[in-house]
Order: sequence, then structure tokens, then C-alpha cells
Amino acid sequence: MGGKRSGVRAASKSSIEISFMYEGQQCRERVPLVPSPANLKRAEQHKASIELAIYNSTFDYAATFPKSKRAARVGYRTGQIPLSNYLDAWLTKKEAHLKASTLDGYRKIINGVLNPKLGTTPLVLLTRKMCKDAFASIEATNKRLANVQSCLRSALGDAVDDELIESNPLAGWTYSVKGKPKTEDEIDPFTKAEQAAILEAATGQYRNLLQFAFWTGLRTSELVALEWGDIDWLRGEARISRGLTKAAKEAELPKTAAGLRDVKLLPMALAALEEQKAHTYIAGAQVFHDPRYGKPFDGDQAIRKSFWIPTLRRAKVRYRNPYQTRHTYASMMLSAGEHPMWVAKQMGHSSWVMIARVYGRYIPNDGDTSGSKAAELFGTPVQIPSGELNQSSSV
Repeated sequence: MGGKRSGVRAASKSSIEISFMYEGQQCRERVPLVPSPANLKRAEQHKASIELAIYNSTFDYAATFPKSKRAARVGYRTGQIPLSNYLDAWLTKKEAHLKASTLDGYRKIINGVLNPKLGTTPLVLLTRKMCKDAFASIEATNKRLANVQSCLRSALGDAVDDELIESNPLAGWTYSVKGKPKTEDEIDPFTKAEQAAILEAATGQYRNLLQFAFWTGLRTSELVALEWGDIDWLRGEARISRGLTKAAKEAELPKTAAGLRDVKLLPMALAALEEQKAHTYIAGAQVFHDPRYGKPFDGDQAIRKSFWIPTLRRAKVRYRNPYQTRHTYASMMLSAGEHPMWVAKQMGHSSWVMIARVYGRYIPNDGDTSGSKAAELFGTPVQIPSGELNQSSSV
């Protein structure tokens, strides 16, 4: 097969290995060529072109070896790689810095939306118009569109920091569709009658979990991670300090400091815990278990699949996702006149601004006397001229 060729050798009956130095490391990659004398010569020429590109700082590892595992580690130099390659590598780098649930959400967005819509576009050639056209073809709510853009905007921001592109085409711009439902429109709480029907249709631990959810406003991930040690029976509070999602291997801390909180347990929530004691209290770990397997839930998705859908069917209640139990709690508290700031604290929000924006329509304003107490306490009596008083009396 010819004389010795430095850095090129037959790796198998159907491939040739090329060896070269890149960023101080020895790299070995295979090309799908039968190692005939002619193909080995072609491989030598290919190796020479690679080394020239490395010398000129124009070598694009991912474009040259798109199936290489090394490409995701060594980075890129020109930005000419397809967006899909960059996003996949970006996601790999983010694994050590993002919560499992966030990482899983990004992965679904990249694989399900961004790569199919924009993946073949070279990173350096991506424009705002391309993004706008891609987003316009997505059938989704504005909330979903915002999540997609947030993922891409973050990835492109890192590409700018890495000097792969000069600017982020999504910086300072957001695409939305007029007439699409807003976040507020997704609030669809259960009525008092619907709650009663749902609890009537549920039994055992399922019923306890649902009643506790309706009267604490916990996220589903927080419900399945709650432990008996988190319950302060003397103060009537639950310490919320972790959440467990299907994507996570173990419970994780909340995303924000406000997520770490003590939730006041109202009588209905305490009653649910008292009933639940008979099932899991002796074990002393998670409060709520999956009765199908006699062990804690492995994530928040199990609740929806195991009993939420069947329970709503038996109750003959229109379907909403399990997260609506949280919205139901907020709407009940606000409708009853509880202070928005207290509700925000209970639900793990840093301020009541989001509560007012999302749940504002549930805050009662009938007979609003706002400001009257301040006027009475600090105000100065206004003297109305006698002429005006007489005129007003005669009207």
C-alpha cells in the first residue's frame, strides 16, 4: 500500500485514520474511505489542508468532522459551523451549570424547535429576520415563544462572549404574536364545586396529596420532594427547600432565594397531612408516595400520568394540568381578601408584582375604600366657602 505516511494509516477495511496536532493536543479522526493507495494519498492531502487551516486559524473542527465527539470539547474558531452543532456543544458545556429541569427544557427546545427550524444555518450568518421567520412558523403561545427565544438568546450571548459572532441578533428584541394567549390567560383555577368533585373522586394518598396541593399552592415538583422533617407542627408551617422533577436524578434547590420559604399550613392542609400520616409517617422521608409502587414519586410527571387524568375523568371535571392547583390556591387566597404580599411569600415570589399582574382579576375591589384611612388620619378638614355650600345644597 505504499511507503510510510506520517499521520495517516488504515484504521479498518472501510476507514482511514488521520492524526494531527490541534491546540496542543494529539487528535485522531477517521474518514470513511477504503484504505487503498489512492485513498491514502487523498487522506494525506486532506491532512495537509487541515494543518494549513490550523496554521491560518480558520480550522472548523465541527464542520470538518461533524460526528466527532472532540468537536464539542475543543470549540470553534470561525462561527461557520451550523447552528445545530453549536447549540449541541453549548448544551454540553452548560450541563455543569444548569439545574436538570432547566437543562431538560433547553434540550427539548433545541431538539424540537431550534435545530429543525434553524439548525442548518451557519452560526455566523444567523440574522434576526431568519429567527423571526422561524418563530412565525411555530404554532405556540407567546409564553412558549418566549421560552424558545430565551434559550436561543442565551446561547447566542455565549457565542458573542466566545468571539464566534460579533453581535447577538436577539439582543434587545422579542418576537410575539398579537392575539396569542398571554400568561395571564393560562390561569384557569378550579371552582369550589370542581375541587369538591375532584377530592370526592380521589382516594387514599392521592386525595391527601390533592387536598394539600389545593391549600398550599406548592409546585408539583415541591409536593413530591416534601419530607416529614420539613413540617413544623408547632408553628403550623412547612419548610420548602427543594423540588424534584423527572429530569433530575435527585431533589434540587429552588431557582431563586424566594423559593426557599416557610408556608403557613391552613386547616385543610393540616388535615391532609394528618390523614397522610397513616401511609408514610413511620418511614420518615417523603410525605407523599406513589401507591402503585409503595415508594416516593420519581418526579413531578408521575402525578399527571398515574392518577391526575383518571381522577378528573371520574370527577367529570374539564381537564387542566396539575399546575392549576397552584393557580387555584392563589385565586382562592386573593378572592378571600388575603394580602397580595402574603400570597406572594406563600408561593415563593420575591414581590407581589407578579401576583398582581397574573392574578389581578381575583383581587376584590367591591366597596374599595383604599386611601380613606390615610385621609382620615393625616388629612386636614377642608373648609368649603359658605356660598359654595349653599349653592351645592340648592342643586
